[in-house]
Amino acid sequence: MGAVAFDTLEFFETLKEAGVPDKQAKAFSMVIQKSHEDADLATKQDITQLRYEMSDVRKDMEIGHESLRNEINGLRKDMEVKHESLRKDMKVGHESLRNEINGLRKDMKGEHESLRKDMKVEHESLRKDMEVKHESLQKRIKESELRLIIKLGTIVVATASILPLLPKLLHLF
Repeated sequence: MGAVAFDTLEFFETLKEAGVPDKQAKAFSMVIQKSHEDADLATKQDITQLRYEMSDVRKDMEIGHESLRNEINGLRKDMEVKHESLRKDMKVGHESLRNEINGLRKDMKGEHESLRKDMKVEHESLRKDMEVKHESLQKRIKESELRLIIKLGTIVVATASILPLLPKLLHLF
């Protein structure tokens, strides 16, 4: 900042005309001159220069702000593109999972049907085996019945042939 222009001679003469003694007028002039030298005051030229510099800074800030805005808009567009890409990828993944689940359902349904058929065949096989064993058991029972009837018949015949002899045997005793 520049120094403020101060005319010490004019101040001295003004004081002298007002009736201030020379020594005092000179001392006042020196004190005021010294205070102006020590003071850091802005001149009109300093203020004009500062305004010019502030204008440049403001322009730079506007350029930086616009650049930043453009960069943010670019990032926003990139994010939108990535978001859309992710959405499409997720949709494809979702469809793929859905297809895989449907395929598993079909496989499980096929397995279920296959197991059902196998169980039905096994059930039929067991039923036929049971029927064969049942028939075999019934045949053996019939054979056993016939043998028992023959044995009973033999006992009846033997008893019938011993019966007439029984009174004779009882008299002997």
